[in-house]
Amino acid sequence: MIDPITEEKLRRGFKYFNPFMLLMFRLGLGVWFNLWPQVSGRVMVITHIGRKSGLRRRTPVNYAEVDGELYCTAGFGSISDWYRNILANRNVEVWLPEGWWSGLAEEVIDPKLRGPIMRLVLIGSGFAARVVGIDPHTLSDDELETLTAKYQLIHIKRLAACTGANGPGDLAWLWQVATFVLLAIVLLRRRR
Repeated sequence: MIDPITEEKLRRGFKYFNPFMLLMFRLGLGVWFNLWPQVSGRVMVITHIGRKSGLRRRTPVNYAEVDGELYCTAGFGSISDWYRNILANRNVEVWLPEGWWSGLAEEVIDPKLRGPIMRLVLIGSGFAARVVGIDPHTLSDDELETLTAKYQLIHIKRLAACTGANGPGDLAWLWQVATFVLLAIVLLRRRR
């Protein structure tokens, strides 16, 4: 178990790292973070509505797919903003490496389901679980339950595939522009 000061530093670190992860998904590179899940984890982006602002928010989270169903955890517990937002409005969208879905989020509270699925989500988190001192591969069920007691486990039921603007890869056009500009620079330098 980590101390509160270290936990707060980790929360701040993820708040700085999350915009980078979101940018990678928007550039169409989200699939790259999922190529080596043992290290980087399996990452998806949840789009949710701010409970106070009413604005669309996006949060990268680690996840596991179990029997075709999506599960993720609020590792910092009930203080996580995205978790509180989905409690207020369960309608979400998820950006996965292979697609974009609308869905309905619900908390998993059944202890028979929670433990085994929590373990799979933590395995799917790659380095993140180990950073906070949890090794889901070696802990007993009781140890895992104790260490994750404050974690919230979320099931996201996929409702329909999404298409159009405002989805993953919405900034992928930047690659074409950057390639064109770099090619122009190279060609101009060769002429000199």
